[in-house]
This record gives sequence, structure tokens and C-alpha cells, in this order.
Amino acid sequence: MIEITPSVQIDDQEIEYIYARSPGPGGQNVNKVSSAVQLRFNVQDSFSLPEEAKKRLVRLAGKRMTSGGILIIEARQYRSQEQNRQAAQERLKRIVRQALEPPKPRYKTKPTRASVIRRLESKQKRGEIKRLRRDKEIVG
Repeated sequence: MIEITPSVQIDDQEIEYIYARSPGPGGQNVNKVSSAVQLRFNVQDSFSLPEEAKKRLVRLAGKRMTSGGILIIEARQYRSQEQNRQAAQERLKRIVRQALEPPKPRYKTKPTRASVIRRLESKQKRGEIKRLRRDKEIVG
């Protein structure tokens, strides 16, 4: 059980780990041990998350989400498989926590009275300049 928040936990059966050989540090060990971890979490079929959180998670995941609704998180920065597995789980927790937070509602704002007055005055000045130019051309 991976605890995201006190009220939301993801069951271990919902997560699949795939291990592969990792490029990078490790010396001779790099060719023998599969230390890279690919965490796969099926968002669409998950019972752990509310529907609105699933929708936000799909949007947040971006390229990490497959067309089948599977979130893929790769971790390969450490030499040990266990550390990479922990790193992948932490990233999953972070993105799911982000998806669980409802977006802040946006409130429409109006321009201040002073800014409206400034805008109208500048338009009038500009119009006056153009009007004066027009009058000169007619006379000349």
C-alpha cells in the first residue's frame, strides 16, 4: 500500500514494476544488474482515486501517460534497484498529490477606476493628435 494522503492509498496490485539494465554509473555491475525501474500505474482502472483526480492526473502526466491510460514513471539515477524503486514511488506520490488538489477558482477582476480613466484620456489625446493632423492636411 502506497500512502499518498491519509485518506488516499494506492494498492500494490495497481502498480507494476519493470526492471531493466540502466545506463550510467555502476562499473562492471551495470552490465549484470537490472537497476533501472519503470513504474506503471493504470489510472483509468484505478479504484483508489476519485474521478476528478484521475482527469487532472491525465492532464498533469502529459507525455508520461500512454493512450491506454497507463502512467509510466522511470527511475534510473541510482545504482541500486531498491533506491530507484523508491524514487519512482516518490514521483508517483508527488504527481498524484498534485492531482488530488482541486484547482483554485479564478475570479474575474475589473480594471481599477483610475486605470479606466487613464486609458480613456490617452485615447482622447491620441484622437486629438490625429484630428489635428487631419485638419492640417485639408488646409494645406
